[in-house]
Amino acid sequence: MIALPRLYAILDAGFFATPDAMFATADELGSAGVTLIQYRNKSGNAHVMLDHARELKRLFVGRVQNGDAPDLADVARYGKSVRLIMNDRADLCLPADFDGVHVGQDDLSPESVRKIIGPNRLLGVSTHNPEQLCAADLTPADYLAIGPVFVTTSKVKPDPVVGLEGVLRARTLTRKPLVAIGGITRANAASVIEAGADSVAVISDLLRDPRKSAEEFFRILR
Repeated sequence: MIALPRLYAILDAGFFATPDAMFATADELGSAGVTLIQYRNKSGNAHVMLDHARELKRLFVGRVQNGDAPDLADVARYGKSVRLIMNDRADLCLPADFDGVHVGQDDLSPESVRKIIGPNRLLGVSTHNPEQLCAADLTPADYLAIGPVFVTTSKVKPDPVVGLEGVLRARTLTRKPLVAIGGITRANAASVIEAGADSVAVISDLLRDPRKSAEEFFRILR
């Protein structure tokens, strides 16, 4: 069974004025010690997404040229390697050389995604109620997400809030690593972990001063 870090950072391209702003935030998160980052882009433009994904990959593991080994200077600078997760698009995971894919209820099935990405990359599945979580638990998913835990502004039409009770319930229904998502901030993150989540996924509360924000999350989530 995989182990997830306490902090699961999500970079949503829609929250940034420019791609460079998103890459700068990614760099700050890596410098703070974040080791798992999901790239999310709901624009639907595959070419843009792949360009962004490849730039994120270069940022964290350097360029591979002429079949040479990767330049790990950035990994040394951050202190730890950073795993990158592609939201929704299993078809872009391989050409971007990402470490895994995260899918929702309306995306490709986990079984289909696993056939695309193979056995060694991470696969996560979003769920929003006990029925969905139990169904996802039977799939090849490596970890499951439950939410939104609190009111969130990161989605136009969010699913109903599950609250801490939903996290508690989810914990009893699966032995797989559990990621809580939706409206999680430094003010409530500890309560989510106490409710049984292994990791908290955060978007908005990492945007302002990303390095300092991530470091504060780490202090809270010890």
